[in-house]
Amino acid sequence: MIVSSKLVDFFDNILSEINGFGKFQIKLVLIQILSRITLPCHFLLNNFMAAVPSHHCDISALDNGDLFGNLTLDQKLAVGIPAEQDGTLSSCQMFSVPQYQYLSGSNSSEDAFTVQCWNGWVYDNSTFKSTVATEWDLVCSRKGMNKATATVFFIGVMVGAPLFGFLSDKFGRRPLLLVSYLSSTIFAVLSAFSPSYVMFVIMRFFTGISLAGISIISLVLNVEWFGVEHRTFSGIIISLDWTVGTWTLVGIAYCVNEWRMLILAVTSPLILAIIAWWLPESARWLTANGNAEAAHYYIKKCAEMNNRTECMTDITTKNYTVVDLFRTPKIRKLTVFSGIVWYGVAFTYFGISLNITGFGLNPYLTQFIFASIEMPMMIGVYLFLEKIGRKPGETGTLLLTGLCLFINIMKKCLT
Repeated sequence: MIVSSKLVDFFDNILSEINGFGKFQIKLVLIQILSRITLPCHFLLNNFMAAVPSHHCDISALDNGDLFGNLTLDQKLAVGIPAEQDGTLSSCQMFSVPQYQYLSGSNSSEDAFTVQCWNGWVYDNSTFKSTVATEWDLVCSRKGMNKATATVFFIGVMVGAPLFGFLSDKFGRRPLLLVSYLSSTIFAVLSAFSPSYVMFVIMRFFTGISLAGISIISLVLNVEWFGVEHRTFSGIIISLDWTVGTWTLVGIAYCVNEWRMLILAVTSPLILAIIAWWLPESARWLTANGNAEAAHYYIKKCAEMNNRTECMTDITTKNYTVVDLFRTPKIRKLTVFSGIVWYGVAFTYFGISLNITGFGLNPYLTQFIFASIEMPMMIGVYLFLEKIGRKPGETGTLLLTGLCLFINIMKKCLT
């Protein structure tokens, strides 16, 4: 997303005349809420879609028609599945033959040979009717395949970010954003109807690529239409879509506990976003790519909607490429350091957010608490940035995060 300092100053002057935070900008932000709330729904979807409910081996194969068939369910579990040290039933092992001696209180284990589940698993469907894990038995020795669904998705995001960044610089924000809408919808729907694990993972990979386009292009398109004096406020307002989307995910996941329908439900806002499609092209991008006439058209539209009929008519143009991000030492340093910081922030955030079961609470409640914490913190960040500034604010929050993580690590080591 290339914009030179001269071009920034040029558009800051224009937006000051036509109002850099008026009805035009508000409409632009509001109309993209439908698409942006879909982002956390998919990025955090694995917490519900790939949840692993309580499970144990299917011991129906041990029913040989004798005493076993007359036992209650609890008795069958007692003689068919070994117990862990904490008293819970083993999730991945079963006895090769029923251990009837346990019914009389005997602890004899002469014939207590355990084997891996050979007849599948029985899952507790009280919370989740079905998940990816229960669909293809991605538990025990195959649990890594369940975690891989999230990994593959984020690999897609990693591929999609530079891909759509480059394409949107070359062909424009508006058309590539529409491509992201359509491709995200198509691949998400295909993943919901995947008949096999392999096809599902492939579709999630392409869904990640497509959603990365929505994430970066929509943010850039919004920011490029805001005046510099409203840049911080606009960034915070746009980021609130993530919190709203997380709340939306919790509500939808609570009502829809079947993973295929859940994917369709969290993707539905994208369909509405396509139907309600109205987005202007970035006048900054048009100017940077030599299309002064089209840039003037959208600037005029913005001025009319904001009740500012006067706007600059003389628009000069100059082309820029990704090389401009590394042309001078200052911008090169900023580019590299920003990339490193963003990687660390994203790695930490999603590392915690995708492990909500580790808190031992109801997953819906945990996810809701996470989202609720983000809302006041984002508002606090705005005040922090306005009073203290970006550089000390960024440094302070990174150090505080690192300190909290260090304390958490030490606590776990000591316990």
